[in-house]
Amino acid sequence: MSAVLDHHDAHDHDHHHAPTGWRRWVFATNHKDIGTLYLLFSFTMLMVGGVLALGIRAELFQPGLQLVNPELFNQLTTMHGLIMVFGAIMPAFVGFANWMIPLQIGASDMAFARMNNFSFWLMIPAALMLVASFFMPGGAPAAGWTLYAPLTLQMGPSMDAGIFAMHILGASSIMGSINIIVTILNMRAPGMTLMKMPMFCWTWLITAYLLIAVMPVLAGAITMTLTDRHFGTSFFNPAGGGDPVMYQHIFWFFGHPEVYIMILPAFGIVSQVVPAFARKKLFGYASMVYATGSIAILSFVVWAHHMFTTGMPVTGQLFFMYSTMLIAVPTGVKIFNWIATMWKGSMTFETPMMWAVGFIFVFTMGGFTGLILSVAPIDIQMQDTYYVVAHFHYVLVAGSLFAMFSGIYYWLPKWTGVMYSETRGKIHFWWSMISFNITFFPMHFLGLAGMPRRYADYPMQFADFNMIASIGAFGFGFAQVYFFLAVIVPAMRGKGEKAVQKPWEGAEGLEWEVPSPAPHHTFENPPKLDATATKVIG
Repeated sequence: MSAVLDHHDAHDHDHHHAPTGWRRWVFATNHKDIGTLYLLFSFTMLMVGGVLALGIRAELFQPGLQLVNPELFNQLTTMHGLIMVFGAIMPAFVGFANWMIPLQIGASDMAFARMNNFSFWLMIPAALMLVASFFMPGGAPAAGWTLYAPLTLQMGPSMDAGIFAMHILGASSIMGSINIIVTILNMRAPGMTLMKMPMFCWTWLITAYLLIAVMPVLAGAITMTLTDRHFGTSFFNPAGGGDPVMYQHIFWFFGHPEVYIMILPAFGIVSQVVPAFARKKLFGYASMVYATGSIAILSFVVWAHHMFTTGMPVTGQLFFMYSTMLIAVPTGVKIFNWIATMWKGSMTFETPMMWAVGFIFVFTMGGFTGLILSVAPIDIQMQDTYYVVAHFHYVLVAGSLFAMFSGIYYWLPKWTGVMYSETRGKIHFWWSMISFNITFFPMHFLGLAGMPRRYADYPMQFADFNMIASIGAFGFGFAQVYFFLAVIVPAMRGKGEKAVQKPWEGAEGLEWEVPSPAPHHTFENPPKLDATATKVIG
């Protein structure tokens, strides 16, 4: 028997070389390969969602109907939102989690490698269904990305495809979250306590709990929509005693924690990058952890600030107004901590740091406009205007996306083994930063002047700012194409200066203890950590 076991062990070790060709990707169980798949998938969806956004901005370039009719315009706005949120931002952060969490905690892989593969491949049919909805009878859903009843009850068959796609994406998110939680709680290297974990792991741990809490709520809301459409129920149909406003409560009980799901991992990335280039420890690590936890808890009690105009009682308005103002406090703590980390640091401004500082600047602007919208009397004026569009793009595009770029430039040498071109990185940064602000800053003025969102046409007085915004949008879109062709493609082909194990002088953490590029199998024997949990002993 022992001879058989010995033979079996040797047999296993023979198979430790990486699979090659298409099998490496289709049957991927390695966290790095799956992380790469997620990142490439999300970039593809970013391009698809971006094309829809450019369709919207091309139509709004001047007053009158240019390219699309109002129905198709609403399909574009709806699908742009759904594809960007569920197809671009969330999968990108899961890609970061897959790549970096095992490297940062000294684990050999994610806890459930095959489930990891399954949760990625579920996204492909869902994405295809979302994109294919444009070619179904009646076109894509045109109810807005929030899918409010009663519009959703009147849509064509593409609405059902959309609901099915959302269910599949939700299942993928829940599986990914379980995987992340189990990996972080059970597979940390000896010596790495929770309070010594990198901030990125903390933000993802909290995000994963949020996802498990709220994805079933979305599933409930869209299932009720489905049964209203086909099975004779009247959850949201007033003719049968239902209440369309109830849909909004259920949706935003998912939707508000969801916006923090899309920003907390961004906070984690920025909390890794800023200390590395300030060459200082992160200021107030424990307060950062507690602030992240507070944001997660408070995110469950602010949902109805999206609903100030639904006729809720004044007491309700006051509760949601004050709780929304309160959530600005832990967010402010984070911004203070990043600035305090930079204070008197010996800072250098390589591309990752530029994106991180750019993130702090634009995210803070988006945060302030959010604080303004939290004031119920102001929000009632601003509701459904371009001021809201400006606010959430400052938080989501400038928030999530800019932090992701920071993380990509920061970890790209570790992923690919080559250094990107610093000049190209800086061109991408300035091009994106300037065109982003040209696109979305004028929308504040449009909203203050009363221009409603989701309208395909508008009066003449809004023409100038719309033209500026449309020009900026095309500039921003082309900046991301430049990023892919000038930065990502050369790195994937291994073109460029060879990266050393630790390309950034101030970087700390276990991911910099492995060679660049990170080998297919890392940490087969868990590393032993010193007291600070940043260096490997021996």
